[in-house]
Amino acid sequence: MQLTGQITTDRPLLVLAVKEEAQYLNTSLPVLLTGMGKVNAATSLAAALAGSSKPSEVINLGTAGALRPGLTGTHLIGKVIQHDLNSDLLRTLTGETYGAPLELSDPNGPTLATGDSFIEDEATRERLAVQAPLVDMEGYALAAAAHQAGVPLRIVKHVSDDAGEGASDSWRESVAVCARVLADWASCNVPS
Repeated sequence: MQLTGQITTDRPLLVLAVKEEAQYLNTSLPVLLTGMGKVNAATSLAAALAGSSKPSEVINLGTAGALRPGLTGTHLIGKVIQHDLNSDLLRTLTGETYGAPLELSDPNGPTLATGDSFIEDEATRERLAVQAPLVDMEGYALAAAAHQAGVPLRIVKHVSDDAGEGASDSWRESVAVCARVLADWASCNVPS
């Protein structure tokens, strides 16, 4: 976890996974880098929100893999799900629901499937594409932490790669371009 700037109630907190995604941000807003994956995202944001001053909102900027052919661009996410948690099985074992889908700020936005791995095989990509058009490694965890803290959240994802074979190599090649697009989006859509 790396936090730059001070969290105050009158400004949003920008949250990104890694420095590569944040490299072009030019802002006076506080920026939290969580590290990759659900555990890093959840624990970092929960720690940042545990202080005495909560931000006006959390805005997650990041990259996502496209699960459906031809999907490109920047997307404001409408719902997040966990693709690597078997909620149905857990419900049969305990009678409780764990990992229910979470609705976000844009009801018309696409669904984002979150899990702790790059999707690098076609069978997994096709299976997940039935549930969501986009996949990442932090979105659901950030939504859960923000929800528990009572802080509004927007998730903005730019497509970095076609999930499937070679996704991690594609991400490395495209992350700088994605970071530029995300920084431009923030400068146009986030009050500083």
